[in-house]
Order: sequence, then structure tokens, then C-alpha cells
Amino acid sequence: MIPACFSQPNTISSSSQVPQNLITCIYQTQLCNSPTYLTLTWSKALFSHSLTIHAPDSFSITISLNPTTFSFFRTKPGSKSIHLTHHHYQRIKLYWDFTQANFAHNSAEPDSGFYIAISCNAKVQFFLGDLLDELTRRSGLVGTHQLEQPTLLSRREHVFGHRNYISRAQFLGSKHEIGIECSEGTLKVKVDGETSLIVKRLAWKFRGNERIFVGGVEFEFYWDVFNWVNNRKGTTNGTGHGVFVFQVGDGGVWPEMVGTEKRLMRKSLSMSAASASMPSMVSLSPSPSCSSVLQWAEESSDGGRSSCSSTRSCGSNGGFSLLLYAWRKD
Repeated sequence: MIPACFSQPNTISSSSQVPQNLITCIYQTQLCNSPTYLTLTWSKALFSHSLTIHAPDSFSITISLNPTTFSFFRTKPGSKSIHLTHHHYQRIKLYWDFTQANFAHNSAEPDSGFYIAISCNAKVQFFLGDLLDELTRRSGLVGTHQLEQPTLLSRREHVFGHRNYISRAQFLGSKHEIGIECSEGTLKVKVDGETSLIVKRLAWKFRGNERIFVGGVEFEFYWDVFNWVNNRKGTTNGTGHGVFVFQVGDGGVWPEMVGTEKRLMRKSLSMSAASASMPSMVSLSPSPSCSSVLQWAEESSDGGRSSCSSTRSCGSNGGFSLLLYAWRKD
């Protein structure tokens, strides 16, 4: 019997420290005319809401999206100059505005009414959002209307629920609602409310892959609910999670876990290790690339040539991947 589907085991704590939603997106873009991967991590908990922007070997900054003290409005528009030591000390400028941002229920990522931009030498090289005219008015930057949308390579999201888990993600330029349902030993995958896949007898089929369509595009779908199947009384403490991958082409690039996301994974895996009968078999690495289903997906996309490291994410560009960690909560 699968406790995540049938029973009420001890679950991950719903304290203020546990995120309600955690999303990490990695984009391929330019910084001072040098190609780079830009990682955006959106995190929302009971008393905190933030965005962390990270470029490898260049910079990392966290922006609070909470209302300012004694204010009914979200954080004010802002900007910050950053010197890039690995780019011959060139300077970039970061701009943001979330005062009009609209968020879906419990979502850490805004749907509309915001902008994030990065400029170098007074030229915008990265823009995300829908308030381009507002950015131009506030910053005085020119040539903004010639911008191209940044390339989204991968998206990793932690979703929390009882039996139903929802992600509203953008697939190759179009937004879709992805639903994962686990009930009575059956896994259902829904796309925009329509059932795309049903997997029965999960106790025997706790890992697998099938092809499904999202917005008319064929995706390879991988699932791994071994943690749920193995989540029996006396063997684990109920903090296991299901892992689901939607992959098109060669897949995306998996960003390394940092900050809140890294702490969440370490806490879960540490608690599992403490309660396991053979703790030496449990890895405390927060890297998603060491999950068997992810390694399987990577090997499937490159003919088995992928390698797995606990410190560096695996993957390749030339495609897109959505990775969902589904956590059971009270």
C-alpha cells in the first residue's frame, strides 16, 4: 500500500520555515556580451517571499517581495549596480518592479504586472515580465523594444499538497496547468484539466516513463514515487517526495540547489537517513541529478553518456525540462 495515496502518515512540517511554493528557472542569456546561465529562484513561505537571481561566478542577489514595514503595498521598484569581477570588472545594472504584480494562489512566481531587467553599457540584455514600457520610463534605457524573450531551459518546482499537486508552468512559450493526482494506488497526470495519463498499481510501477502531449508538443514523462511506496510505518518518517520530469528534446540544464531549496532537501534527506535501517544507503546530497529517475531521463536523452555528480547538475541545452518535487503536507 502507498501511504502517500492511501493513509495519513507523518508529513513534512507546515511551519513558517517550510515554503508554500518554491520555483527555480534557468535561462540562457547574455551578460556583457558573454553567454551565461541565469538562475531565478522564487520562494514563498508563510512569513517570507523572495526572489534570488544568480549568475555563476558573477553575482547573486536576493530581493524581498514582502510588503515594506507599515505599508499595504509590495516592495517598491528598485535597481542595483553590480560589478562583475570575472568580466574585467564590467558593471551591470539590475532593475525590478513588483508593485503591480499578480500572483496565482500560493504561487511564489508572478503571472503578470512585473518586470526584471539587466543592462550592461546602458543596453538591456535580459528582460522578464510584461511592463516593458514602465521599465523604459523609469530607467531611460533605449532600444528596449528590440528585446527578445530569454530562452527558458528548465524549471524546477516544489509543490505541496495532500493528494493533488498543481504546477502552472510555461512550456515553449505557452502557459499550461499541470496536475498530478495520487489516489487509491493510481497516478493521474492532467494537462489543462484533461487527463493525459493514468498509471495504475503504483506499488509495482513506482518508476516509469511514457510519452504525453502538452500543447500539441510531445513530451517524455518520467515518474519516481519510490519514496511514497517505501514510506511505511517504521521505515521512514513521512517526508518523502515524488519526482516527476517532463522533458522535450535533449532536456534542459538543471540548476544547482542553493538557499531555501538546498535546506529543504537536506532536512528531508537527513530525517530520512536518521530513521532508515541502513543510513549509509541514503545520500545527503541536495543535487537533483542523483535521483534515479533524473539520471535515467538524462541517459535516455544522450544515449547513456550522462554522468552524475553530487556537486554539479547534469543536463544539456537544446531542449526543455520541467521537474516537479511533490511534497505531502498536513
